Amino acid sequence: MRLCLNEITKSYGENLALDRFTAELEPGIYALLGPNGSGKSTLMSIITDNLKADSGEITYTSEDGVTENVLKMGACFREKLGFMPQYPGLYPNFTVERFMWYMAALKGLSKAKAKEDIPEILRAVELDDVTRRKIGALSGGMKQRLALAQAVLGDPEILILDEPTAGLDPKQRIAIRNYISKIAFNKIVIIATHVVSDIEFIAKDVIMLKKGVIVNNAPPQKLLRKIDGKVWNVLCMESDVQSMQERFKVTNISRDDTSGDVILRILSDDKPTDTARPTVPTLEDYYLYVFGDVISVS
Repeated sequence: MRLCLNEITKSYGENLALDRFTAELEPGIYALLGPNGSGKSTLMSIITDNLKADSGEITYTSEDGVTENVLKMGACFREKLGFMPQYPGLYPNFTVERFMWYMAALKGLSKAKAKEDIPEILRAVELDDVTRRKIGALSGGMKQRLALAQAVLGDPEILILDEPTAGLDPKQRIAIRNYISKIAFNKIVIIATHVVSDIEFIAKDVIMLKKGVIVNNAPPQKLLRKIDGKVWNVLCMESDVQSMQERFKVTNISRDDTSGDVILRILSDDKPTDTARPTVPTLEDYYLYVFGDVISVS
């Protein structure tokens, strides 16, 4: 099974959203990373046939080796897709259970298959205790998990998830991340997210987009090697934080519990101070190295 995207291009007026995007995807998890406006949502809308590309081609190769243009496949290709949009349209007067049965009918699942799969999926996304509750009464996190549940219903071969963990608490995020990882062995899974830590340990490849252009496409560990020796912890006085921020790319500010001093996490090609100590880079560090500095306080 393989999904090939060849020079996919899309513009909105004079704004070039995707510029000859090319990638070859096989079973596994692929992370789409990039700032707002980088083309992630546009790409997913084109793959799901909710938006037409200006040019380029998408082909799908089945397990028996037959390759077809997805536009010519039409409904046959869409049957292989599970899609979780960033802002899903849910039916507020439907109960959770009724909504899942409705989606099962739209996907053409048999009653026996739906009866078997729906409880299992709702249990996996921790919604099995609210099956009779109306969607309009659910919290934002519950609605997010329901959107994921409908996407995986029917066991699609290609799963496209736009910000799947948005609005979830840390425990729920870990549960959903583990669930996605578990079901991805025989699927092509594309995840667009701003929560970099959610995909650092489960992504087969990370595709980094900037203004519609791929700036990196590699496994996470390969990307991290590019900034090995460029992430530093620096202990400084609180009065020096402002000047350090002006001189360096500071990605995190925290407090040392022992001394009370401030610990700055700094991205720098060279050792920023004599007392700086190298630290293990994360994928978030690499994201900020590529796309710019974001300062957080913890």
